[in-house]
Amino acid sequence: MSSGTDLDEHLALLRRRWLLLVGCVVFGGTAGLALLRLTPPAYTATTQVLVMPVGTQEPGNQVTARQREPLNLDTEAQVAQSDVVAARASASLGTGLPAQVEVSVPPNSAVLWISVTAAEPAAAAAQSRAYAEAYLSNRRESTLAAMAEQQQAVLAKLKQVNTGIDTVLKQLPTLPKGGPERAIALQRQSVLNRQAASLALKYDALRTVAVTPGTVISQAVPPSAPSSPSLPLYLGTGLMAGLLTGSAAAYLRDRLDRRLRTAADVERLTGLPVLSDLSSPREHGALHDLACAVVAACPGKRLLVKALPADLYASSLAEPLAVSAPLSVLDGSDVRDLARADAALLLVRLGHVTSAQVAAAVRQLGTHDVPIVGVVTATDAVPSFVPLLEPRTHTSLGKLVATGELEVSVSAETTPMQALHQPRRPGQPT
Repeated sequence: MSSGTDLDEHLALLRRRWLLLVGCVVFGGTAGLALLRLTPPAYTATTQVLVMPVGTQEPGNQVTARQREPLNLDTEAQVAQSDVVAARASASLGTGLPAQVEVSVPPNSAVLWISVTAAEPAAAAAQSRAYAEAYLSNRRESTLAAMAEQQQAVLAKLKQVNTGIDTVLKQLPTLPKGGPERAIALQRQSVLNRQAASLALKYDALRTVAVTPGTVISQAVPPSAPSSPSLPLYLGTGLMAGLLTGSAAAYLRDRLDRRLRTAADVERLTGLPVLSDLSSPREHGALHDLACAVVAACPGKRLLVKALPADLYASSLAEPLAVSAPLSVLDGSDVRDLARADAALLLVRLGHVTSAQVAAAVRQLGTHDVPIVGVVTATDAVPSFVPLLEPRTHTSLGKLVATGELEVSVSAETTPMQALHQPRRPGQPT
């Protein structure tokens, strides 16, 4: 089956259940609007902080589009969202912990966007500024503490080197000139002097380095409009949820509905082959093809035509068209028809018959060992197989009528089959 046919079937199903689908979509949209009204507004304020390198260069950092060599902005964004910074911001505000902060890093920049969402515009701006100040203060103190530790380590190493130099200087007068011990001592003295000079330069650099953690380049201001809830988001989500729920409900309702609405439903729910579908406008020669299919499928000469529902012919009018074939039609009016039938053909009116009714008819015919050759489906033009009013010398396939009720005047053994034709419109040639 092609994808176009599958799409047509899905659309036909949704058209049949359009009321359920539309109801779910309307309910989803209404629920989205109601949730929009019930959700309290939230305001978002943003402070922009320019982050500057501090301390000595970190050899582990790599140069990327988002990171300069001495500065890792992704790490700084995580630090700005840490509990330590939140505690500092809370202490500066004099209140409880502020709302959750969101820190983002624009590409190819050294700027952090510190955004805070709160119920009031002024609170959002104040908390965003407090977060920025707390982050810069924490970064400055952390850098100073790290540099102080480095200074202590360098100073301790320098003292150790100076002690080694003093020891060498005390040993030199006691060593004989030109001896190997004196040469080794002089070499060690030279190495220790170079180490001492390097450590002294590093210690001076650590003491004189400027610690500038960053600066606020854009202060947060109270927003004039709430950032949430968003009408397009809530309404669109509600409508989409309603559409999906309505589609699922329509498919479920259609699956649970056992009424046969299309020829595909007959084959899917009953497993019987459909010889012809007369629910749509018939093509030229459709009745002839139907008669040929019936004759070819019937294993004998006596065909029992069973209509579903049973009163199918009661409200129909017909204009017969003759299709000749050596086949006798039994309409079930004679008590001997069921016993004499060689095969059976089911006439199903779409939209009025369920699969359970078809299954019951199949079981009834199966009890009497009457095989079913197939199903003919129709809607407004219901096929009607009825006997002729007068006997014929040479019986043909007969005539198949769409509607009407004819009286039986001959025995079923000599009854030809009639063909279906839709009611003739006024002025249409016969």
